[in-house]
Amino acid sequence: MNKRVAVMGASGHTGGFVVGELRRRGLTPIPCGRGTDLDTALRYADAVINCAGPFAATARPVIEAAIRAGIPYLDVTAELEVVADTFAGFAGAPIPIVPAVAFYGGLGDLLATAAAGTWPALEQITIAYALSSWHPTAGTLATGRVSAQRRDGRRIAYTGSRLRFRAGDAPRGEWTFPAPIGTQPVIGEFTMADSATIPTHLDVPEIATYMTGNAVADLRAGNPLGPRSDQRFLVEVTARSGGEQRRAVASGRDIYAVTAPLVVEAACRVLAGDGAWAGVATAGARFDAKDFLESLSPSFLTGEW
Repeated sequence: MNKRVAVMGASGHTGGFVVGELRRRGLTPIPCGRGTDLDTALRYADAVINCAGPFAATARPVIEAAIRAGIPYLDVTAELEVVADTFAGFAGAPIPIVPAVAFYGGLGDLLATAAAGTWPALEQITIAYALSSWHPTAGTLATGRVSAQRRDGRRIAYTGSRLRFRAGDAPRGEWTFPAPIGTQPVIGEFTMADSATIPTHLDVPEIATYMTGNAVADLRAGNPLGPRSDQRFLVEVTARSGGEQRRAVASGRDIYAVTAPLVVEAACRVLAGDGAWAGVATAGARFDAKDFLESLSPSFLTGEW
């Protein structure tokens, strides 16, 4: 596939992984910095992947430039407000728009879709994240500050079929992950972009989310330095309907590095015509979720779905 893909934020941590993965897949990356003229950068591109956060500032102008260029747009945002804004503002766009194809937003969406299978409606989806450590990038910390300002310091949870603000401390508890992780202290209502992507195409009124307490402590400490390549993750998603429960699990290494094969696989599929319809739709809605996950196994993900 001899295609050219513009990468906004190519010099960033995640952007660097995306550039490398594009080259590995035989595509030609067009690295773009923050000062790049968008129309010039996208003129000769076949698609654009936006890795430049905070996405509250970059998503709209890059999407508008992609529309002018007539090429697909994908991004790796973890900002759930940006996902909601993208669906609200570009539902009728004449190009394929695929938001949040990343560890947060895309992976949970694909796992939930695989677990739900053919069920027409669900009672609840639960997403539990286990991270061995979390050394957030400078970009993660910046986007977190932007989201906190937009929420006025409040938390967000998906309940009663919509996103709602929460006040006070997040609930704490324990979650028993598959071996070898086992039972771990977790923080509840750790709501990420999955809670914005999943409800756009799955009929579910409740999404419960949990993150291991050590990872939340790392994030709050705000230390961007550390051996991210040693980080291990596991995401467990359960779907419930009519008294039945189904589960999908994925594990791997480095939440930033794994974002690259997720978004590049999505870009390759859209460029090949798979799930390439116009408008805004997530990875779980556009693609066969099990087939997509299998394409990343075992090089980037292992698990059961």
